[in-house]
Amino acid sequence: MIIINNLVQSKDLLWAWTERTVRARYQQSALGGLWIILQPLATVVIFSVIFTYFVPVDTGDIPYPVFSYIAITPWMLFANSLNDMADSIVGNMQLVTKIYFPREILPIASMLARLLDFFVAFGLLIVLMLLFRVTFFPLGLLFLPLIVLIQLALIIGVGMILAAANVFYRDVRSLLALGIQLWFYASPIIYPVTMVPEQFRPIYNLNPMTGIIEAYRAVLLYQTLPPPSIYISAVISALVLVFGYMLFKRAEFLFADIV
Repeated sequence: MIIINNLVQSKDLLWAWTERTVRARYQQSALGGLWIILQPLATVVIFSVIFTYFVPVDTGDIPYPVFSYIAITPWMLFANSLNDMADSIVGNMQLVTKIYFPREILPIASMLARLLDFFVAFGLLIVLMLLFRVTFFPLGLLFLPLIVLIQLALIIGVGMILAAANVFYRDVRSLLALGIQLWFYASPIIYPVTMVPEQFRPIYNLNPMTGIIEAYRAVLLYQTLPPPSIYISAVISALVLVFGYMLFKRAEFLFADIV
C-alpha cells in the first residue's frame, strides 16, 4: 500500500517527529507523563460515581470502573488523536511552506504520540482488574494487535480528512469538538450494547467504534472472541482509511499556497 511505502521510506523523520511531539507535550507540564494516567482515571472515577450510585447501569459481573476504563482508554486514543491530527498541518505551517516531505508524516506522528499514551494508560487496566478481582484472560492479548490495527486505520482515515479540511476551513475544529461529543454518546462507552433496543442495533453497529470497543471488552473481560460487529468496523475503517488518504494526497499540493 502506498501509505506504508511512504512511511517506511520516511521512517526516520516519522520517529523523530513523534518523539518531538511527545517531548513538547509534557516538557513544561508540572505533572509530566502522569497526565497519561490521570486523565482517563479521573473520568472513570466520575462516571463510576454517577452510573453506580445515581443512575445505575447494569454491567453484569464486571465492576463499573473496569467496564468503563476499558472503553475510555481507546476512546481517548481516538478523540485525542483526531484533535491533534486536525491541527497537525496548520500548526506546522512554517515547515510545510519551506520544506518538502510526505505531509502525512505530521498527522500520523501526532497519532503515534497518542498511541504511546494509550499503551501506558492501558497498563493501568491490569491494575484495576487485579484490584477488583476481575479474571484476566491472557489469550485475549493475542487479539489486541488486530483490534488496535483496526482502530488505527479508522483514526488515520478520519484524521487525514480532518487535517486536510482544516487547512481550507478553520471551523473544522469547532465541528470536530461537537462531533466527538456526539460520537462519544453514540458509542458503548458508559453503557453496554444491551441497553440499545434490538431494532436499532443494526444501525448502531454502523458506528465503527461500537465493534472496536465491544471487541476490547469481549477478549479481555468476557473471555470470548470479538463480536461480529468488529467485522463491520474493520470494513468501514479500511474504506475510511483509503478514502482519507486519497483525499489528503490530492489536497497536499495546495497546502503551501493556502496555509
